[in-house]
Amino acid sequence: MKIHGTHYRSIWWDAAADGVRVINQLALPFALDTVLIRSADQAAHAIRTMTVRGAPLIGITAAYGLALALRHDASDPALEQTAHGLLATRPTAVNLRYAIEVALAQLRPLSPAQRATAALEIAAQLADEDVALCHAIGQHGLPLIEAAWANRGTRERVNILTHCNAGWLATVDWGTALAPIYAAHDQGIPVHVWVDETRPRNQGALLTALELGWHGVPHTVVADNAGGHLMQRGDVGLCLVGADRVTTRGDTANKIGTYLKALAAFDNGVGFHVALPSPTIDWRMDDGLREIPIEERSGDEVLTVQGLDAQNTLRSVRVAAPGSPAANPAFDVTPARLVTSFVTERGVLEPHALHTLRRQKTPAQKTHI
Repeated sequence: MKIHGTHYRSIWWDAAADGVRVINQLALPFALDTVLIRSADQAAHAIRTMTVRGAPLIGITAAYGLALALRHDASDPALEQTAHGLLATRPTAVNLRYAIEVALAQLRPLSPAQRATAALEIAAQLADEDVALCHAIGQHGLPLIEAAWANRGTRERVNILTHCNAGWLATVDWGTALAPIYAAHDQGIPVHVWVDETRPRNQGALLTALELGWHGVPHTVVADNAGGHLMQRGDVGLCLVGADRVTTRGDTANKIGTYLKALAAFDNGVGFHVALPSPTIDWRMDDGLREIPIEERSGDEVLTVQGLDAQNTLRSVRVAAPGSPAANPAFDVTPARLVTSFVTERGVLEPHALHTLRRQKTPAQKTHI
């Protein structure tokens, strides 16, 4: 994707600086800044603090973090300890485990002297794979938007509601839920995106709106609770969201508030579609409500909000009554029965057909698992 005409990935190897460089998502949308990562600890810090976020990007960052650590100590104990530490950074996004397990499967049989170089190659391959998977998601999701355009009635545009940020900033490039939207826009279909603000961290208002603006896609930021109202008015042609973990039966963990959008979509007969690459499917889990770990983040994210003041100074202010505590579950689980389809790199699948992806391995799985 492009920022002011220049192509960027969200993460890339910077040979001159001898490290991996990421776009600092904590600075967006008010500043475009990058962070250089040169150790596993720095990679873990970037993941925990949400300098990088989005399930696919978290996994790639962890793979690079593992490779950076092995340049200093590639012994068996160091390999396992570093992998364990990276896995502990964010509990819900399963792509993190996928990337680490792909790396471990190939690195364990190698001698310590071979591991550092191999680990960098694996991280680069995983990054390239993510780009290819997301591009394919865009192409397979495009017909959903084409169908909505064909069935628009008297409306002059296709209105799509999304939640959180599932664009290229959450992946290496293209994105998941936003990839079909970019494809439709580039084909000349008049799309318009309702962008949920996505409290408490406002990834929709800050990141999705920024991405869409960079790409020239018409969009409008709305309060999180406006989605049901828009659907009741017939102003939503389809919902398109990403995912952080999906179980074998199709239960979907995504940013908190997704479940409520799925309920509203079901009540109003609006298609609710989840875009994801196959590494986001957790083949070890079936019942998402019982089995998916839900990350609990600091209550400060709920109690405060950050933004620019009238002098263009970035400030954090409290938005809740003094002394009130806050709970902050970062994700919720949408049951498979509320999901119309999953948009994957292999095509658009109904929940009961997700199992077919298990028989079709990604390039990294073919090579390393």
